[in-house]
Amino acid sequence: MSGSNFGKAFNITTFGESHGKGIGVVIQGCPPGLRLNASIIQKALDKRKPGQGISSTKRKEPDHPIIVSGTFKDQTTGTPVMIMIENKDAKSKSYDNISTLFRPGHGDYTYQAKYGIRDFRGGGRASARETAARVAAGAVAQVILDQHNIKINAYTIELGGIKAKQIDDISKKETNTIQCPDVNAAGKMEKKILVVKKEGDSLGGVVEIIASNVPAGLGEPVFDKLDADIAKALMSIGAVKAVEIGAGTKSSQMTGFENNDQILSQGFQTNNSGGILAGISNGDNIIARVHVKPIPSILKIQQTIDENGNPSEISTEGRHDICAIPRINRVCEAMLAIVLTDHLLRQKTLR
Repeated sequence: MSGSNFGKAFNITTFGESHGKGIGVVIQGCPPGLRLNASIIQKALDKRKPGQGISSTKRKEPDHPIIVSGTFKDQTTGTPVMIMIENKDAKSKSYDNISTLFRPGHGDYTYQAKYGIRDFRGGGRASARETAARVAAGAVAQVILDQHNIKINAYTIELGGIKAKQIDDISKKETNTIQCPDVNAAGKMEKKILVVKKEGDSLGGVVEIIASNVPAGLGEPVFDKLDADIAKALMSIGAVKAVEIGAGTKSSQMTGFENNDQILSQGFQTNNSGGILAGISNGDNIIARVHVKPIPSILKIQQTIDENGNPSEISTEGRHDICAIPRINRVCEAMLAIVLTDHLLRQKTLR
């Protein structure tokens, strides 16, 4: 299957399906001599694994990573790092009664059109379960970024139409299950999740991601611009439907004078560029936002067709998230870490 590979100097290939034996990732380009063991990866996976919070699926996966290759005595050797995560709590029988139906909002119809066959159990390769492999790879990337003191933080700024207004203290996101720094807004978001859950429906939202201490000079003109690669990385996450960098869509409403980040002796006066100019990092914080669609698996009855084109109705039962947030926040952090690591290693070849 093509399309499962990302990055150049730091290259990842994910594999596996939601209800298969497991999922995993192969990382190529990881420098030798890095301290790496399963506990480092486990800490990252624990933040995204299912079964946590009021919006999460009740599927209980321990997500214990197994480092199959690429390390010796808890150090990377420079050879490909392979990480395997077994599926322990898949309940495939939940999908037997809808095995021939195309679920609205899912990849059922398009996978069938492309391959002529599909794994209907939980969405197979198109499942959000695949993102655990990305988080594992992101944990490895962060080990490299830590050597340069580059930090990445994702937090919720909108959910179900409720917007965060106070985001000055990002650390406050740890006080609630929504990972929103605005505690008042988080409370409203949690209440809305409970209401929508009773209705058998789902919600979407917006996540902001900030990378700090990124050095100037990362990015490759013209087609491998840093913001272009960030956009692709984030858009490759299944539930993401739009990506903004810096001022994003608001840039189109500004004049040039308003949008330009004027340069002072102490640095840039503003950060409408999101830390990237002409596709290259400028040393300021890199800021991106993703717009996350509602989870398509809902209990409400919807119109659809079966594999023979016959009309039918469907209600997707089973164990599903009500909202991809906040679990998707960790995936966003991982993908940004992978992009920055890739470009950091590419930049080192120039000097």
